[in-house]
Amino acid sequence: MLIQGRTRNKMTKQNLTIREKFGFGLGDTASNIVYQAVINILLYFYTDVYGIGAAAAGTLLLVVRIFDAVTDPAMGAIADRTRSRHGRYRPWMLWIAIPYGALAVAAFFTPDVDMGTKLVYAYISYALLMTAYTAVNVPYSALGGVMTGDSDERGNLQTWRFAMAMVGGFLVTSSIFPLAKILGGGDSRENYQLGFPLAMTVMAIIAVACFLVCFKLTKEHIPPDPGKAKRKVMDDLIAMLTNSQWLVIALTTLIVMTRGAMQGAAKPYFVNYYLITDHLPAWLGWFMGSPSSRLSAFLSMTMLAGVGGAVCANWLGRTRCKVSVMKLSMVGLIVMNVLLFLIPRDAVLAALFIIMTANFFHMMFVPMLFSTVPDTVDYGLRTMGTGAMAMFCGGHLFVLKLGNALGGFFVGHLLAWFGYQPNVAQTERALGGIMMAYAGSSIVSALLVLVCLQFYRLTRGWQDRTAAAAS
Repeated sequence: MLIQGRTRNKMTKQNLTIREKFGFGLGDTASNIVYQAVINILLYFYTDVYGIGAAAAGTLLLVVRIFDAVTDPAMGAIADRTRSRHGRYRPWMLWIAIPYGALAVAAFFTPDVDMGTKLVYAYISYALLMTAYTAVNVPYSALGGVMTGDSDERGNLQTWRFAMAMVGGFLVTSSIFPLAKILGGGDSRENYQLGFPLAMTVMAIIAVACFLVCFKLTKEHIPPDPGKAKRKVMDDLIAMLTNSQWLVIALTTLIVMTRGAMQGAAKPYFVNYYLITDHLPAWLGWFMGSPSSRLSAFLSMTMLAGVGGAVCANWLGRTRCKVSVMKLSMVGLIVMNVLLFLIPRDAVLAALFIIMTANFFHMMFVPMLFSTVPDTVDYGLRTMGTGAMAMFCGGHLFVLKLGNALGGFFVGHLLAWFGYQPNVAQTERALGGIMMAYAGSSIVSALLVLVCLQFYRLTRGWQDRTAAAAS
């Protein structure tokens, strides 16, 4: 089996064209339009626009994720066994793109009904959106593993993915509040209730187009294992759950995505309530003169810094081990969030610079993290003779979304526990809770990730070391 694993790696080495990398990246531009809307905007939308309590909204974000424990691995099994003239994973972007866009709009619609019915609608619309996200994103994530079999080229492909994911994130975070204000006719809660679904309609059209172009420009270079469709789903699931290196990456992902979700969910509260913006320079009035423009500025500039981080990860990954890049990024994240605790509340520009730099380090980490998932599949094939690309990606996506849900859950309940009240000046206790959710979560999680990475063995050259140990 080890000889077969070495042969497989040699045969599947594939250098990709810029066209293919760009096309693949567009898939995460589309995915990130919804992902960043959920992470950065949805909790705030639920509490300050939709009108449900912070604790109820946080619980909603967690409860729906329980459903993913079934749908994500199931989608992985389905995608691994899909056989079509377009391949195993590519056709799902063609089939799911339009439902995905429609459900993104539905999740930001506010029905004119009683509070109990509104809560039911929020649960159903969010669950359906995340199901569509699973149906398109699990195959999309697996696609990167069969476009090339070379570990370094996979890392390069993932940097394209996440650089362009940040473009999608920049698009939605820079546009959603201004568009909601313009299309809704004002800056009030009632205006936003009309403006948000209209703004998301614009975003959804762009996302659907990106998925269709991704489908057109990519190709699955690694052919399917003829026996894969005949294997039991439980065998693939066991292979994933007994793969020690996948488990390390899964735990790392859970921690870092919980952190990202906490910071994303807390960011609107941090910008609109924690920072003191009464004495901004006049020249910043056009950029941060209103709550909506100020929040858009912080969200969009953070995304642009993330593009730089992904590009830097690509550059560092050419000469350094991806694990060392991941560790370096976590150290940078710790330093930036410690600085955020130390600056005064009215140092708005300093806060913006620190937040941008923190996201730069975060996006150095994420492409390297995602490029490790196909490596864990190869590790399983070499050491145990088992591994399934979409199943491993589906399990990884479940852990990622669980982290997102935990982040929203923790922020919602932290805000409630510290006494947050929407649309009013906050108490010192509530402000402390916002800061703990925003910056404190990053410091703790980065330290935990550094511990996890000590147990990850698939550093640069691991294939050769594994082969030498077996010979």
